Amino acid sequence: MSTTKIPHGDDKVTVELTVKELMALSGVRFHNNHSVEISARKKLNEVLVETYERESREEGPISYHLLS
Repeated sequence: MSTTKIPHGDDKVTVELTVKELMALSGVRFHNNHSVEISARKKLNEVLVETYERESREEGPISYHLLS
């Protein structure tokens, strides 16, 4: 089994979510309002992309040998 190494993988990021969005990510289903979960996931993805874009500008692209 190979392990993927993620540079700065233990660094912390901040994501601002509503209580409903947090509940949706924890598994609570809002049957009449699926957009709550979509909104929460979109916020997480945006922060993830911003984090990697910032790191890649500072350090350059992630080397292939670090990923395996």
